[in-house]
Amino acid sequence: MKSSDLAELFTGRQTRYARYLIEVLTVVLLLMTSWFSRWGRWQNRKILDFDTFYIVAQRVWHGDVERAYYIDQMLRMEMDASGGPFKPMPWTYPPQFDLLVAPLALLPVGGAYFLFVAATLSFYLLILKAISQSGFTLISFLLLPSLLITLIGGQNGFLTGGLIGLACLTIERRQVVAGLSLGAMVVKPHLAVAFAVYVVLARRWIALVIAIGVVLSSSIICTVLLGPGIWSAFFVSVHASADSLARGGVYPLYRMVSVYAGLRTAGFPASLAFLGQVVAAILSLFIIAFVLYRRLPTRWCVGLAAVTSLLISPYAYDYDLLILGMGIAILLPEITRRANAGERITIYSMMLFAECSGVLQALRVGTLNENVDLIEHQVASFGGFAVVGLVLLILRVLLRDAGPGALCKNEVPAHGAEVGSN
Repeated sequence: MKSSDLAELFTGRQTRYARYLIEVLTVVLLLMTSWFSRWGRWQNRKILDFDTFYIVAQRVWHGDVERAYYIDQMLRMEMDASGGPFKPMPWTYPPQFDLLVAPLALLPVGGAYFLFVAATLSFYLLILKAISQSGFTLISFLLLPSLLITLIGGQNGFLTGGLIGLACLTIERRQVVAGLSLGAMVVKPHLAVAFAVYVVLARRWIALVIAIGVVLSSSIICTVLLGPGIWSAFFVSVHASADSLARGGVYPLYRMVSVYAGLRTAGFPASLAFLGQVVAAILSLFIIAFVLYRRLPTRWCVGLAAVTSLLISPYAYDYDLLILGMGIAILLPEITRRANAGERITIYSMMLFAECSGVLQALRVGTLNENVDLIEHQVASFGGFAVVGLVLLILRVLLRDAGPGALCKNEVPAHGAEVGSN
């Protein structure tokens, strides 16, 4: 098999395949809108992730959103919203996300779901297309499991993935936009650490100043609109979340894609699992520093910063892999050109495995049946190990023959959308 055979398999007739993808996603979006609207047989449905967004949006307008940060009070609100058994979902988002979702409460829950997911999905796909260009069909196929998972749950993976992708597109020539995008990641700051470190080490000072300004100004706005007490409630929730993550039994670790989750579900104590996560985080930051020190091409550095983002925090889910997808999209031309057939198949397979492993585990143990009581840390999590292997293999492929001819001359594409081009 030639080096371009697998890519050609997916890039042929791209317009038709892209249309099929949009049609599939649209059908799922409409079905889930009906589901969230409680139409017909879904009148007594259980609650999913988006329902917690909606609950918090309502509490913002009621003036007592800090209640959502206390697990016992959030549990009662989730119980009231649920039509049947449900799994507790603690609220640990920063107050900025509370304000972001607040307008959703002005619509019925089904309409709010449609607006939020349709808007963020469109944003994500537009950025992904701008980055991947001719590789859009291949990368969207590889991301299909995460796209569907995010659609079904109504999670915010499209938003965070799109924000990191936008930062990747604009970090060289439009640093103000990149800074705004990176600052907006305050809604999930643990997923922006790697890219923030890249910004500092690459000395993109304008982007850094803008990002810090966004974080500080949004924090002031939250304090004014939600009251100073929102911060104490938030930090109480973060502390309780860390305790719950260590003890197990609350978070679905089998759906996490972190080294911590993998080690914890393998039977290691929380302290050793956390140590493993620290090692993974150090590896992530070392990779970013190393490729910058080697002065490798800018798009490689940016792509690796996105790919390694999920190695930082123990708290990363399968829908967060949409961030990794942006990094893969940037690096895809180099992967198809430099990797042999076996390496490409391995990279694509590990990516799909990381996305699907949590759902496959759920199917295996029957957790899709609401009557099954699952103690999460007894069900193995493999996604984090797949992400580590994926990152290391991509790094190996990029560094192969990366001699003087591959050194970065601080070249920047004439247009941001060309970051991911050949």
